[in-house]
Amino acid sequence: MNVTTLPRSATEPQTTCETEVSRWLKPAPRGAGFILRRASARPWSLYIPPSCRAANTARGWPFQASLRRASARPSAAANFCNSMLAVALAMLWAVPAQAQGPIRAGAFAADITPQAHMWPISRVGNFEPSPATGAHDPLSARALVLEAGRTKLAIVIIDSVGVSAPILDEAKRLASAATGIPVERILMAATHTHSAPAAGNDVYRPFLIARIADAVKQAASRLQPAEIGWGSAQVPEHLFNRRWLMKEGSIPPNPFGERGEKARMNPPRGSPDLIGPAGPTDPEVSIVSVRSAAGRPLALLANYSLHYVGYIPAGQVSADYFGEFARQIRDRVAPGEAGSDFVGILSNGTSGDVNNTNWKVQDKELPPFVKVRQVAARVADAVFASYQTIKHQSKADLAMAEKELTLRLRKPTEAQLKFARAALEPKDGKALPARDRFYVNSAIRMAEGPDTIAVKLQALRVGNFGLVAIPFEVFTEIGLEIKKRSPIKPVFTIELANGANGYLPTPEQHALGGYETWLGTNRVEIEASRKITETLLDLLRAVSPRQ
Repeated sequence: MNVTTLPRSATEPQTTCETEVSRWLKPAPRGAGFILRRASARPWSLYIPPSCRAANTARGWPFQASLRRASARPSAAANFCNSMLAVALAMLWAVPAQAQGPIRAGAFAADITPQAHMWPISRVGNFEPSPATGAHDPLSARALVLEAGRTKLAIVIIDSVGVSAPILDEAKRLASAATGIPVERILMAATHTHSAPAAGNDVYRPFLIARIADAVKQAASRLQPAEIGWGSAQVPEHLFNRRWLMKEGSIPPNPFGERGEKARMNPPRGSPDLIGPAGPTDPEVSIVSVRSAAGRPLALLANYSLHYVGYIPAGQVSADYFGEFARQIRDRVAPGEAGSDFVGILSNGTSGDVNNTNWKVQDKELPPFVKVRQVAARVADAVFASYQTIKHQSKADLAMAEKELTLRLRKPTEAQLKFARAALEPKDGKALPARDRFYVNSAIRMAEGPDTIAVKLQALRVGNFGLVAIPFEVFTEIGLEIKKRSPIKPVFTIELANGANGYLPTPEQHALGGYETWLGTNRVEIEASRKITETLLDLLRAVSPRQ
């Protein structure tokens, strides 16, 4: 937000703070006390009376130097002015960047595969880390930068099981410093491959941050006149809800010794105790295609709600089917020389309760990576068929909004905490199994830890399509609800974006129990999915085209 201070008009009446608040959010002619200029919209005029200026105690606003601090003991009237000012300016700050104009775009894939001196390195994605001594296939951070008018934004998809907010915030800071793209206009998300190093590894973390930032820098340096289009495809056959309703008494106790759960993750295949899946799947593959003004393919961003595939060779890191899709879609969309700079990207949708296993039948075990290629090929085929029908356009408007939402963190019950402490006491010299050790330690940490967490939510729109970003492993029914209720259509969700905070079940799924709802796997309040959904719908309304 650029801020210009103008002299107060000689004819501007001396009015009270309460009266002025009603005018703060309306476009007005120049001459008011402040002009707040958004990146791509008409100026907003704002006159702040002296009483309100004196009442301002907030820090961090862009124009704080223009406002006098409050006295140590502000009056009740000043407190009211300060509160109303904070509300009005917060609303102004939340108004998204929005611009119409010719599209420019650039894309780049940065190699984030561990370097030679980093091996061996632990792979994450299981309760016990397993060391990797090499790479089966490269890991990448794939960046797409879009610009229209004075609005510029970036989307980065990273081959990792999940990347914490502090790491991504540092990568955004570096990327913003290098490109001028505001940090609140950068979306970064993990693919959720279960065969990557821990992003927080002491040796790997600085390298990863630098490479992610460089992906944005390189993509921004390649900005050129472009065309953009969008579409979708259907690939239902590789999606199975992994949470199954089971016959009473067939589900073992959870890690805290509690019985009575109704849903089980990854149940025994072909078991006679299976009743039916506990939730839906979303077969839609959303597609965003970007090409140069001359029609040369530059990038393609797809979104599919499949957790991961797995069956990666032991001791090796891999981008899983996300990386394989990127290679295969390049071979289809931009084969040969034309594909040298093309960047294929597959983001993860709402797949917190979906995987690639049909739990009704016993399938034959396949050699490592075969299933990865099969799934990636099927998705790439469907995307390419849709791509050939996409109509690209050279002009579109961009809009993006971001908001932090504070959620309560869950705490263990007295019974769970007692169970956890007892479980950590030595018993017959035998170590606690890795799964149970994770949960009992999580319970103790959460009991002693903070009460709330602030999570970052984003919504953006390019032309007539939108997307939202959530920093959790999101249950599919949440994504389907957002698609159904969104004021922008088409729309899709990118999960594990701008952080990694565990699973996000709905309250109804919490009532069924199961791995994704256990304390430690799930960290936030049971109503979190509803609060997040409503906040995202508000953000989508904020970035919707102006009437």
